[in-house]
Amino acid sequence: MIDHVILTVSDFKRSVAFYAKALKPLGITTLSDYEGKDGHPDLKGFGVGKSHFFWLKEGKPDPQAVHVGFVAKDHSEVDAFYKAALAAGGKSKEPPKARLEYYPGYYATWVLDPDGHDIEVVNKS
Repeated sequence: MIDHVILTVSDFKRSVAFYAKALKPLGITTLSDYEGKDGHPDLKGFGVGKSHFFWLKEGKPDPQAVHVGFVAKDHSEVDAFYKAALAAGGKSKEPPKARLEYYPGYYATWVLDPDGHDIEVVNKS
């Protein structure tokens, strides 16, 4: 099981604003700040309740090096994420739809964040 992911972004404030809006439909609304010291960068954590599992740090992003997939409870959450992500400045890679080529019950969307990271939201029913 993965505990957390740290994504490197070029413009910290812009990316925090993007993810705060885009992840809200998934119930990922808790934000946490980690003040870096001794060479560790400042981080912004996103999560649910006391669990922070998605973090951002400022630096030189490499969008081709990472793909992040978030779980949606149902198809409407996938759709809501897509709309929120585009409204927050993301770019559509693949609109929400059934992806039967993966397997029956796979419903997903892909957007590119402000740095071009490939972000997926999927409901597997």
